[in-house]
Amino acid sequence: MKGYQDADLRRAAAAGIRAPSLHNTQPWFFRLCAGAIEVLADPARRLEVADRTGWAVRIACGAATYNARLALAAAGTPAEVLLHPDQAQPDLIARLTPGPVRAPTYAEQDLFAAIARRYSNRAPFWPDPVPADARVRLIEAARTEGAWLDLLVGMTALSGFAEIAQSADRVLRRDVGYQSELVGWTHTEAAPDGVPVTAGGPVAEPQDLLPQRSFTEQRRAPGRDYEPEPLVGVLGAAGDTRIDQIVAGQALQKVLLTATDAGLASSLISQPIEVPSARDQLRRSLGRAGIPQLALRIGYGRPGRPAGRRDLADVLLPALP
Repeated sequence: MKGYQDADLRRAAAAGIRAPSLHNTQPWFFRLCAGAIEVLADPARRLEVADRTGWAVRIACGAATYNARLALAAAGTPAEVLLHPDQAQPDLIARLTPGPVRAPTYAEQDLFAAIARRYSNRAPFWPDPVPADARVRLIEAARTEGAWLDLLVGMTALSGFAEIAQSADRVLRRDVGYQSELVGWTHTEAAPDGVPVTAGGPVAEPQDLLPQRSFTEQRRAPGRDYEPEPLVGVLGAAGDTRIDQIVAGQALQKVLLTATDAGLASSLISQPIEVPSARDQLRRSLGRAGIPQLALRIGYGRPGRPAGRRDLADVLLPALP
């Protein structure tokens, strides 16, 4: 294959925009450049308070890159990927060039099909435990993308994580600028970006183990408390460079799609990553090499639906020769 064409770009971008992003900001662009597909960060959509360093943008763009890769592979035109390929272009996240043409694997087809079904489920999950074989699949999904996923086992580890996460959440709740930014990305009606109030979890109550963002004032139904022993995973990378964060974003998306394919629900927990002191405390509590990049809650939940996405035309840049 000589180079990707406009149809390939649109296929990759249509999958890429389904990736998760902090507050559903969707901070990405896609373009053709000399037969390659490039994924770029949109600096105008970086959260000025919650994401001062651009960490969340790079995680999101890494996840979008993974979706684009899956779309191309599912079409029989897999890509070879170079991350952050040009130091002179800090917003250039990844360049995808055509690899050898081949039929997609069954695994690629299954994960690609899961893209449209994946969404953040912030509601309480059922108490049913996640089976051991599904846990192994999640850990392997992160490993094959160059990252790691630690699933917290036992109430001692879970309670330690919850204490760190709740402490970080209290810090963020006291930040007026942070809360104002959160409100600005919360919508009461259907919108192409941001978080609709209908997608928020119920108002936090004192017995809740893990923190919840205030997207809604909805109260939970009787008997619908959050699961007492949620499955929490901490996803990390070898370091904390720009490339490490992009790698973590790709691994995160593969983990989320693997969970979706296994019939599991998931939601992201970023508070202990957003507060530097909490992140360092979390790193030390894990007792392993590497840097935590995000945490997630996994389990069985009621069906929901994905939040809105911008039109494809809004994220496509003019081609470069």
